[in-house]
Amino acid sequence: MELQTRYTDISELLAIKDMPSAVAKPQLLLFNDKLADNFEIKHDSEYLAKLLSGSTIDKDVAPVALGYSGHQFGHFSPRLGDGRAHLLGAIADNNGTLWDLQLKGAGATVFSRGGDGRCAIGPAVREYIMSEALHALGIATTRCLAVVTTGETVYRQPPRPGAVVTRFAKSHIRVGSFQYLATQGDIEGLEKLVDYAINCHFPDISGTGEQRYIEFLTAVLDKQIELVISWMRIGFIHGVMNTDNTLISGETIDYGPCAMMNQFDLDTVFSSIDHQGRYAFGNQPNIANWNIARLAESLIPLFTDQDAAVEQLSPVVNGFAAKFNDAFNTMWQQKLGLAGQQEGDNALVSELLGLMKQHQLDYTNTFNALTESLVKDFVIDSNLKEWVSKWRLRTSAESYSTMRAVNPAVIPRNHNIEMILAEYEKAGSSLSINEFLKVIQKPYEYEEEFAAWYQPPKEGDCNYQTFCGT
Repeated sequence: MELQTRYTDISELLAIKDMPSAVAKPQLLLFNDKLADNFEIKHDSEYLAKLLSGSTIDKDVAPVALGYSGHQFGHFSPRLGDGRAHLLGAIADNNGTLWDLQLKGAGATVFSRGGDGRCAIGPAVREYIMSEALHALGIATTRCLAVVTTGETVYRQPPRPGAVVTRFAKSHIRVGSFQYLATQGDIEGLEKLVDYAINCHFPDISGTGEQRYIEFLTAVLDKQIELVISWMRIGFIHGVMNTDNTLISGETIDYGPCAMMNQFDLDTVFSSIDHQGRYAFGNQPNIANWNIARLAESLIPLFTDQDAAVEQLSPVVNGFAAKFNDAFNTMWQQKLGLAGQQEGDNALVSELLGLMKQHQLDYTNTFNALTESLVKDFVIDSNLKEWVSKWRLRTSAESYSTMRAVNPAVIPRNHNIEMILAEYEKAGSSLSINEFLKVIQKPYEYEEEFAAWYQPPKEGDCNYQTFCGT
């Protein structure tokens, strides 16, 4: 595995050398063979267990912890950083694209603020499952290469087996990364970070001087819209959209308090710490816009005239709503197989969503039923009978393929995830995960034999809560 150094030439504040802590008895629990093939990583269990637990370190590339700030639930923390993550370096895939290789749970860092830097087995397995599920669903996301158990106990409430998760990301450059360098007054580092991010993620940007920063902000905004639209298309709730959890690449990161919506309701919240519903399902676009505004503020020091900078950056931020609404309307057209835009379509969508909320209809299964009903006798909830007669007037021969491509038949249901995590925490293994991972690899294909994975929990999920993975 040939690693390369990354980020250390941008700013001495951004990437600080920090060694993972060796663990007692590392064992490879989960390994993503298909992903590993993209990097020509051989499945050598003993070697990988040591490397991906932080017990063995590459002699040529020093691990680092990354610094960043963050607005957490609206409150600014100027110095957060990787409190339990070590970036081992970057590795090229078969196409020559560099990816970050990061360990999460490999011990305390300079940013740990008194924490032990460890991770329990449950959150590690959750990230593996959820990131692979979202990847299969076509959502931009970080990926998981492996989960390694440590043979040690992580002292939480209650104590749990420890684990380290290995994450691949095209970069770990966050909105909070820019906030951090701006807050520290490192203008040279801030400028280098913009250039690095552009070269890494937005090579088509051709502007020079200050125009380059405006184009960069626009590109990041477009990626955030694309990401949130994809989340909402499948009913995903991130749960903690802080600026430190917002990658400028538009990839999903941090699967701690995330969850999937079952019954449709824009106000759905599962995160145990989101008491005000700041990151509710339907509020995710507003927060993405808010985060973009924070990025814009961080870019202001790069402009010669800061008053003029506000005048130039504000239209980009304020343009979020119009761009998002266009993309949002297109999403509903695709989910309902509407050919083109016609008068009355918005009312048709609104009526459906109102009925779904009123009758507590399952989001995924409702759209799957509508999709399958176009080609076979498929049961649709009786509460939608009158609405369906109007909807069918707007469908065409192409509607099925359009809808099937965007409406999943299976999602990583919260209760199924919890069942798998409980198996791991109790026995250190799971009888269910292999079948689940097989099913989720084809989320847009409806197959009767996997019907058990399609169903929401019988008891509902009104009391279901998720927690930040620690």
